[in-house]
Amino acid sequence: MKNLLLFIILLTGAVSCQKKEYTTTETPVIDSTKIIDSINAVRTKINDSIRNTNRFPDFSGSYGFGHNLISKTGTVTFKKTGRDEYDVKGEARSGKNYITIRGTAERVSLQHLNFTGKISQSIQDDNNGKVYTRSGTNTFMTKDGGKTWRLQNMVNSAGFVDHIDIIRK
Repeated sequence: MKNLLLFIILLTGAVSCQKKEYTTTETPVIDSTKIIDSINAVRTKINDSIRNTNRFPDFSGSYGFGHNLISKTGTVTFKKTGRDEYDVKGEARSGKNYITIRGTAERVSLQHLNFTGKISQSIQDDNNGKVYTRSGTNTFMTKDGGKTWRLQNMVNSAGFVDHIDIIRK
């Protein structure tokens, strides 16, 4: 009986120590940068096709240019340099207060005009006339069919809201 019990213990130990083989299916490693690059390539193609079809009404000419804290309206001139692209120069002055605009603009929709350049202002009531300059790309937007275009980056360095407008004469 001891022998039988010893035999059963050895048999179960031998069965439990057998090496089991597991089959695994490995999923291929996908490089996420390749996926992102392919998505970006498609987006670029779509954006280029849209850019090539944009043809908005000519925006060249002189317009009024104003700031809500400057009593006199100045002038800004748009000179066409390419399809929907313009060279922009203008200013408004009243006493010691002034605002100037210099750069380029691109009409990107019927309601949006992207301006790249500098908009400098000196308002005596804001920060004692310290010059504040917005540089880089800013957007002007119209809500009244193109009669008035308002700068969307409205908060100045003193934390107050400026209404900077381009006005159709």
